[in-house]
Amino acid sequence: MAEEHAPPKVVRNDEEKRYEAWVGDDLAAIAVYRERGDRTIFTHTEVEPDYEGRGIAKALAAAALDDVVRRDRVIVPLCPFIASYLKRHPEYQDHVRSPQVAE
Repeated sequence: MAEEHAPPKVVRNDEEKRYEAWVGDDLAAIAVYRERGDRTIFTHTEVEPDYEGRGIAKALAAAALDDVVRRDRVIVPLCPFIASYLKRHPEYQDHVRSPQVAE
């Protein structure tokens, strides 16, 4: 039961082109991306119904964006959830390009 309240483990799955949030052995959420040049373009975020409302997507977004920044890449938020998260977290703004400018 302790796993239910533990933060998810977030990993980058390069083969599937997505970041994954794991809670124990369960894949709880994904953030899908594609890469073009120095840009990481987030296209879709999805949380499994059993894990909604538990902050999994926020933890996933933070870990994914931190990884992109750490890898010295540019964030392009096509995904509405990632775009919304970025509006609430101005610390990422130096690394963000709008989809219109990025394409």
